[in-house]
Amino acid sequence: MSRLARKNILDLAVYRPGKPIEEVQRELGLTEVIKLASNENALGPSPAVIGVLKGAVAAVHYYPDGSCYRLREALAGFLGVDPAEIHLGNGSNEIVQQLSLAFLEPGDEAVMPVPSFPRYEPLARMMNAVPREVPLDENYTLDLEAMAAVVNRRTKLVYICNPNNPTGTVVRKPELDRFLEILPEHCLLVLDEAYFEYVEDPAYPNGIDYVRTRPNVVVLRTFSKIYGLAGLRIGYAVARREIVDCLERVREPFNVNSLAQEAALTALRDQDHVAALQALNRTEKTYLYEEFSRLGLDFVPTEANFILFDAGRDEKQIFQQMLRRGVIIRGGFGYPTKLRVTIGTRYQNERFIQALESVLGEDE
Repeated sequence: MSRLARKNILDLAVYRPGKPIEEVQRELGLTEVIKLASNENALGPSPAVIGVLKGAVAAVHYYPDGSCYRLREALAGFLGVDPAEIHLGNGSNEIVQQLSLAFLEPGDEAVMPVPSFPRYEPLARMMNAVPREVPLDENYTLDLEAMAAVVNRRTKLVYICNPNNPTGTVVRKPELDRFLEILPEHCLLVLDEAYFEYVEDPAYPNGIDYVRTRPNVVVLRTFSKIYGLAGLRIGYAVARREIVDCLERVREPFNVNSLAQEAALTALRDQDHVAALQALNRTEKTYLYEEFSRLGLDFVPTEANFILFDAGRDEKQIFQQMLRRGVIIRGGFGYPTKLRVTIGTRYQNERFIQALESVLGEDE
């Protein structure tokens, strides 16, 4: 029945997530598998979240609060914005889809870096809009000058993933300020800050500051990463109320489930857990830097909880060899020899390095 489908959706690639642990165990007969492929929280959610979820399960026969009132109010207080400037979604990925639904018409254009978050491009094409992909610069950072050069009267959305996934590099405030000065007002700038809590660079810009001063900025954030709620799917946008109103009009009813709302509300209150994860990421990032240097492997210094490194071998082959050793990492970013590894716990990172060293020694 595919002949009945809209032609443009048949050209869209199906999103392929990182392999789940259970699938690798089943396929390869392994008892222990370390997953460092999807930039998930190394410690899991706050213990307080786990406790709240146990109690919240008893009420899952009720529909959730479609407006996410309590969470919206809590986020507004935490961020210092008006509750009407917050929009909740089933992960920030859903909000990217809603941006396409709300703002893109056939023939419109969306400008985005590449490689970056892989959903910008297909969700633009879903609306018969034209994705304008701009390669990163030689330092694996967004090339804002090149992105500005392709903006035209048909451009509706401009995506800046900051820190960028999969490179972990950031656009700094002076660069972003210059970009915004020349960006036309008819373009909506989407600052995807899924990993902003991990950033240590003092020149990193807080996207919400731009929402306060400019009408055409949307900030995307998530509870999937540092808060450890990836399995519950919850993210949010901060933007002027006129933009939020448009997103609300294309939102599915009850799109954020009740467990996700309770978990996010509790996670937001436990900033000590966030601080512990930041400290762990800082320590383990240094460890992996040292190990990559010891192995003679190039890597991209990161401001996120993952590292893009150059294995010096075919990335598909490295991926499969690591998989056989029970370590899941991620390739497929358009770099022939580069892969991305999530920064895990010391045990996970040591297992990763041991497996990688074994693979590289096997190939010599």
